[in-house]
Amino acid sequence: MYVNIYCKSSKVSLDDIKTKQLQWYGHVQRMEEGRLSKEVMKWSPPGRRKRGRLKLTWAEGIRGLMGEKGLMEEDWNDRGNWRKKII
Repeated sequence: MYVNIYCKSSKVSLDDIKTKQLQWYGHVQRMEEGRLSKEVMKWSPPGRRKRGRLKLTWAEGIRGLMGEKGLMEEDWNDRGNWRKKII
C-alpha cells in the first residue's frame, strides 16, 4: 500500500485565524511609537470607499473580536494575560 506523506493537508479553523489576528494586534500595540507596523495600523485612507467594498475595516473587526472575548482596549499591555484571554 502506497501512502503519500508529503500531501498532508491541515485545516485551519476560523478560531485559529481570529486568535492569530488578536496575537498580531497585541504584538503591534506593544511596539514603540514610530515603528512602521504601528503607523500602518493607525493609518486610514482619506476619502470614501468605493461601491461594493466591505464597510467593516480590519480594526473594526479586531474590536469586534475583542468584544466577543471580553477584552478591553488596554489589556494588550500585559502580554501574559492577553495571551491567556485570547487562546
